[in-house]
Amino acid sequence: MIDARTTTAAAAATTKPGEGVARRREAKAAAIVDAAWALAAEHGIGGVSLHALAKAVGMRQPSLYAYFDSKLALYDAMFADGNRRLAARLDALELPAAPRAALKVFIREFVDFAVGDAARGELLFHRPIPGFDPSPESYAVAEGVLARSHALLAAAGMTDSGDVDCFIAMVAGVVDAQTSNDPGGDRWLRHLDRLIDLYLDDATRRARRKR
Repeated sequence: MIDARTTTAAAAATTKPGEGVARRREAKAAAIVDAAWALAAEHGIGGVSLHALAKAVGMRQPSLYAYFDSKLALYDAMFADGNRRLAARLDALELPAAPRAALKVFIREFVDFAVGDAARGELLFHRPIPGFDPSPESYAVAEGVLARSHALLAAAGMTDSGDVDCFIAMVAGVVDAQTSNDPGGDRWLRHLDRLIDLYLDDATRRARRKR
């Protein structure tokens, strides 16, 4: 029989000095970010108050600076967290083998994520906070999602950079129209597959003319 005390002691012995403290710090920082998202959902992304945030996580406001040295650093952590959540959702997709069908599934999931939380979408896809620009580390997560989108577009026949720019603008327009004018509905979302077909068909026709 395995002695639980022996197992616990062995695990403790393999933990490097400071690892437990680092894990607790990471967990607390994650809890602060989660609380900040909850406040953003209620008050808007620009309405996140450090006073309210400290109260929500059971801390004094100055103690927050032990985890985030400024409010902009908090927003940076939220930006990275939001993009990691988006990447996780996209990574979990089972994409069809057909390139165009795969692109449609991928973009639909992206758009559903973008419209599912207005405050999160605002921070990830707009620049609503004066003076805030994502750090290179945080933006790298977003670039990974964009790179995957580009690969799926290329597989579906869209490789021209101008066509890709127009496609991205189209998707952003659908997200903005849906969020602004029909939150919780599908007035614009229901046209997404049609718009993808229109853009891909146009890109394919013009690519043939260039040959």
